Amino acid sequence: MKEIILRPITKGNIAELWAVSYGPLADLEWMNWDGPYFQEPILTWEEFRTGFGKSCIDNPLRNAIYADNRLIGIVSAYWEDNDLHQWLEFGIAIYDPQLWNQGVGTQAIKQWVSYLFALEPNIQRIGYTTWSGNHRMMKLGEKLGMTKEAQIRKVRYWQDHYYDSVKYGVLREEWQQKR
Repeated sequence: MKEIILRPITKGNIAELWAVSYGPLADLEWMNWDGPYFQEPILTWEEFRTGFGKSCIDNPLRNAIYADNRLIGIVSAYWEDNDLHQWLEFGIAIYDPQLWNQGVGTQAIKQWVSYLFALEPNIQRIGYTTWSGNHRMMKLGEKLGMTKEAQIRKVRYWQDHYYDSVKYGVLREEWQQKR
């Protein structure tokens, strides 16, 4: 099993993050699973550096995932309810498909959810949204003991098929009991 560590995204590792996500080292297969129906563009270094990447630097709601000291992905979180700060959702992207189905995401999300609950001591729930075409993300929630809280049928259209939007969540006390 690989050693999985979450680290802050800094000016020192932002170029490496772009290289593995969109740049010359990137295997863009991850984009077929990370909300592909949004048809997000492949970001150039300049677009990444001044946009998404800039928003990641020193942001406590963004961390890089390292496997055996190699940057392989990102975990993120955002406030679904904006300024109310009661409804926190997270995301994960592992850019190297050879690391999928090896427990890397499970290890990263265990650390991330524990970190988020510690960072935000007043919130009671953390969750995420995926789509029914992403079986790995659905399995992740089940593996971590999260509750499938909603399934909105046939609202994600991708490659001539409709898929469901699926929401998973866990309450603070449930998370603490499982740990």
